[in-house]
Amino acid sequence: MSKYAVINPATGEMLRSYPTATDAEVATAIDGAFNAYRGWSRSTTVEERAALVAKVADLHRERRQHLAEIIVREMGKPIGDALGEVDFSADIYQYYADNGPELLKDEPITLAEGSEGSAFIRKSAMGVLLGIMPWNFPYYQVARFAGPNLILGNTILLKHAAQCPESAEAIHQIFADAGFPVGAYTNLYATTDQVSTIIADPRVQGVSLTGSERAGAAVAEQAGRHLKKVVLELGGSDPFIVLSTDDLDATVEMATNARLDNSGQSCNGAKRFIVVEDLYDAFVEKFVAAMSSTQASDPMVEGGAYGPLSSSTAAEGLEDQVTRAVAGGATVLTGGTREGNFFTSTVLADVKPGNDAYYEEFFGPVAQVFKVANEDEAVQLANDTPFGLGSYLFTTDEAQAARVADKIDAGMVYVNCVLADSPELPFGGIKRSGSGRELGTLGIDEFVNKKMIRIA
Repeated sequence: MSKYAVINPATGEMLRSYPTATDAEVATAIDGAFNAYRGWSRSTTVEERAALVAKVADLHRERRQHLAEIIVREMGKPIGDALGEVDFSADIYQYYADNGPELLKDEPITLAEGSEGSAFIRKSAMGVLLGIMPWNFPYYQVARFAGPNLILGNTILLKHAAQCPESAEAIHQIFADAGFPVGAYTNLYATTDQVSTIIADPRVQGVSLTGSERAGAAVAEQAGRHLKKVVLELGGSDPFIVLSTDDLDATVEMATNARLDNSGQSCNGAKRFIVVEDLYDAFVEKFVAAMSSTQASDPMVEGGAYGPLSSSTAAEGLEDQVTRAVAGGATVLTGGTREGNFFTSTVLADVKPGNDAYYEEFFGPVAQVFKVANEDEAVQLANDTPFGLGSYLFTTDEAQAARVADKIDAGMVYVNCVLADSPELPFGGIKRSGSGRELGTLGIDEFVNKKMIRIA
């Protein structure tokens, strides 16, 4: 039985299964991707490839309702969030279609004094790439990997999450309908063993994975063994630091939105709320009230704040984390209960070092609150985590904002704002949150041959 299946997390109903790829199909896909790289990508210009990616953006907009309903069924994303994800994905493709040719222009090098001639850097494709994508943002994750790399001229083999086969199929069809040739973008319902085979193939030049630490470590080990470039976007336990505010209600609203976005299943969602002591009691009172009044709902109903967790495994795992957190000394201020795959919005306090919860990522609507005496304690606590993806800082002091942003160990810092991701802003982290960057000018530079050409 194939592991690729659409199981509606809101109802538990298995809607459709998809056959796992055969070894012969995987071999054919690698051949096709390599042939497309040697043929199509080398015979087309950056501008021509960008025009095809612009058509991908258009098709996402034309099919937005259909695409959104697919991922509601697959992973329980509220319909409003699903529509927003499709729109954001279209914006990413459009950004690279509009800016790719400029970003890939030759870069002149100023030669040392007395040198004659010229030199420059030419950015060109590396070849076939493997993308391994997660379930929590089925379209967005693919867009930020595939968009820039196809404009560059790399070709894509895409292994999506097992619970997202229908959206994977829909994305593959969009690339075909946009005019990409066979082999430029290929969806594969691959097994773990087949992924290893793809990574080992000498025609495959790199791999990008978004997922768990365990998956990232396994893929990085295999990529390293075969000397392949790898980009990893893994977990996060992002701090939300409140040092001062002139509108506590607005800050609490942003805190709630940052924790419950995508039903709390976002790697860069705010998870640890670190509040200076003179604001702590008021913040926690308002935050607990806001979280308590925000309830999960049917994801197909417009206006729902958040939906079910993505699967029974995810719901059971989050329940276990909360149970262990309480056993380790944490206090539940609100929530903490599960009904099927739905989990109540939860706030934990008194989480101390030594408690498993202090070090883990909670992938669901569970927040932790911490009281600190001052800026230095806030930074120390924010950095006391194995992760280093994003972070959020709230202060009315511009000098403090600059100072603290410099001290936070993370790939991204958002000051006085949340949910502010945009195609031009690079995304990625440090420590156990991964390596490499996607989106923006940095995203198109990851899988690129920066060829130096010196002319005497």
